[in-house]
Amino acid sequence: MKPQPSRAVLLLSLLVVSILATTTFAQAPKALAGTWKLNTAKSKFSPGPAPKSMTVTYTPEGDSVKIVAEVAPADGASQRWEMTGKYDGKDYPMTGNPAADTVSFKRIDDHKGESTFKKDGKVVATNTRTLSADGKTLTIVSKGTTADGKPRTDTQVFER
Repeated sequence: MKPQPSRAVLLLSLLVVSILATTTFAQAPKALAGTWKLNTAKSKFSPGPAPKSMTVTYTPEGDSVKIVAEVAPADGASQRWEMTGKYDGKDYPMTGNPAADTVSFKRIDDHKGESTFKKDGKVVATNTRTLSADGKTLTIVSKGTTADGKPRTDTQVFER
């Protein structure tokens, strides 16, 4: 007859597996690191208009990610959005984006993640990003509201 593991050993094993899983999913995906340029021809902005250009740079910093977006809107001055946070669902400060002042990140898997943008504590947009299997295309679907409160859905296609 085989000896059965003690309850303490089982609980300790579950705790270790939980910590490893949490740590793995809290880290920024390494394949996302680098600079991505918006392909406006492959992207759709509803209601629009599309920006003239947009470049997003992801830089892993330990278990956090720093994101810098350089945006040339269709109208108005260029913008530089900056944010750094962990994939833990907590709100982190964001600068440079006139529509949002905090962002939270959740990692779904190695190729998919979600960001929630808020202004004065109210959700203004949720982005779902998907990295292609070959790591060459990043698609971000953004759902939110326009400045005048109308719904918007943008599908942004970025390439390295």
